[in-house]
Amino acid sequence: MESSALLTAEEFAAQRHEFPDGGRWTELIAGRPVALDPPDVEHGTVVLNLTKALGEFLQAARDRDAAPGYPCFEMGLLVARRPDTVRFPALSFFAGEASFAEMDNIFTARPPAIVVEVVSTQRRRSGIVERINAYFEHGVRTVWILDPATKEAHVAEPRRGVERLEGGAPLRGDPILAGFEIRTRDLFTAPKWWTG
Repeated sequence: MESSALLTAEEFAAQRHEFPDGGRWTELIAGRPVALDPPDVEHGTVVLNLTKALGEFLQAARDRDAAPGYPCFEMGLLVARRPDTVRFPALSFFAGEASFAEMDNIFTARPPAIVVEVVSTQRRRSGIVERINAYFEHGVRTVWILDPATKEAHVAEPRRGVERLEGGAPLRGDPILAGFEIRTRDLFTAPKWWTG
């Protein structure tokens, strides 16, 4: 699909299914659709491991009536208007919201508390600084950057800079996900049932 006119986020959402792969790997950058490389198996491993750990943590919190919020996967974040930019991180965590308030939306203008980016391809890696800056300008408090190539996690916060984690170092959710942690190496290890 080609067009010289800039799209709004709403027009992009309405036309998204017309892009390759149903638009799943297409973002709107300054009004223009931009295709990203589809994620690879390692990307899937990271998302699976994080989802499992986060799911167990949130279920335990719900059992105590203390759920801190909810995650959305591949939800569009409207980070700029006129021209519009909609990014699709691997995961967005919305803190203190009514459960699953954003789940049925293709995109939202509401900033999540945490954004998770998996830099599993060169294109995803090369644009990461621009993405992080856009998230911070949008009001995101923390960005987790997970890199399958180096087996490292990076935690970026607007006033604290970037912290690099590897090996047995824990990726912690404090203060937004107080008590959540997962060892960095466990994010990148394929489950035994997957490799067995």
